[in-house]
Amino acid sequence: WSDRTGPKGVINDWWRFKMESVDQGSLPPSKRELLKQMSSAHKPRDDSLRTLECEMSAPECERLTEDDDRSLSQYRERRMREMRERLSLGPRFGSVQELSSSQAFLSTLEREHRLTLLVVLVYRECVEGCRALSACLDCLAADYPTVHFCRIDAATSGAAERFPDDVLPAVLVYKAGEMLVSLLAVTQHFGEEFLAADVEAFLGGYGLLPEKPRAGAAEDRIEGE
Repeated sequence: WSDRTGPKGVINDWWRFKMESVDQGSLPPSKRELLKQMSSAHKPRDDSLRTLECEMSAPECERLTEDDDRSLSQYRERRMREMRERLSLGPRFGSVQELSSSQAFLSTLEREHRLTLLVVLVYRECVEGCRALSACLDCLAADYPTVHFCRIDAATSGAAERFPDDVLPAVLVYKAGEMLVSLLAVTQHFGEEFLAADVEAFLGGYGLLPEKPRAGAAEDRIEGE
């Protein structure tokens, strides 16, 4: 097994993490030595471990077990974050970003990761359906964290001439700096009342949404290592 993969690698990683996270100056010498041996890449001698364990009182052993549980939980959380980052294939968002100006829109478009899908809602508060569609995108942003959802007010961004009220709300979709599609007067495709699931199905029908992340996918990968 290598240092970073397989059961032995995971166990060694955890002990190294525990050594880094514990304030060793506050530990008694016996516990410091035990942690040092357990975090070593070489298997400690059984007799030395037994000697150290015998020198520890029952309360010390109990506290060490509690410390192990906390350290293992912290280590697992760190590994989960690392795994999610590797699986995301790009930045993660999880909420809708408000763009305050056309310059903010252009800057976002230019800086966007080449693998990230950018979905921009152009709206006006006074136009019917804009607020409802914006609320639906809030839900979709949480469900599709690798998609960068943004919204921009046509009135305050200087885009009112390009996007008059009769084409709002509009949805613009970009990837790698290129526009994939421009959807105008989107709410005309829905009834008077619609939900995030309706918007999801609509965008999915154009192939504009990635596969929804499966809950627990990262956990499954970590447990399998």
